Amino acid sequence: MSDIPQTGQLAPNFSIPDQDNHTVSLSDFPGQWVILYFYPKDDTPGCTTEAKDFTELSAEFSQLGGKILGVSPDSTKAHCKFIHKHNLAITLLSDPEHQVIEAYGAWRLKKFMGKEYMGVARSTFLISPDGIIAHTWPNVKTKGHGQAVLTKLRELGGS
Repeated sequence: MSDIPQTGQLAPNFSIPDQDNHTVSLSDFPGQWVILYFYPKDDTPGCTTEAKDFTELSAEFSQLGGKILGVSPDSTKAHCKFIHKHNLAITLLSDPEHQVIEAYGAWRLKKFMGKEYMGVARSTFLISPDGIIAHTWPNVKTKGHGQAVLTKLRELGGS
């Protein structure tokens, strides 16, 4: 479990596969805003809601120079199924070894029905075009989250 990177810090770089098994790195998006969000599992209710919200807003994010990247421990194959089932228009990255998830402090102790376990804490990072963390949402509630991220990007001058 790592500390959560804070606003003003350099965003940890990464290189992991997307749903099509192409390697994606943070450094692939120079001059763009990156919306990097972490979620527990494909095709579960909260994760589906969040992915659909980001998909519905993807054109607006794109107009502001934003690229949406979702990260979970799921396989690239699971990501493909999730994208096709729900017609998602975002990039999903596979991190089964939790390297990126841990680098961003999203691998945390969770509680459910009285049991504690390690898992992905739903969290989002808005990364500026110069690779600096511009804003963090360490404990995301899915309802309205995509819109909140879009609003923050507008405030920070996404172009």
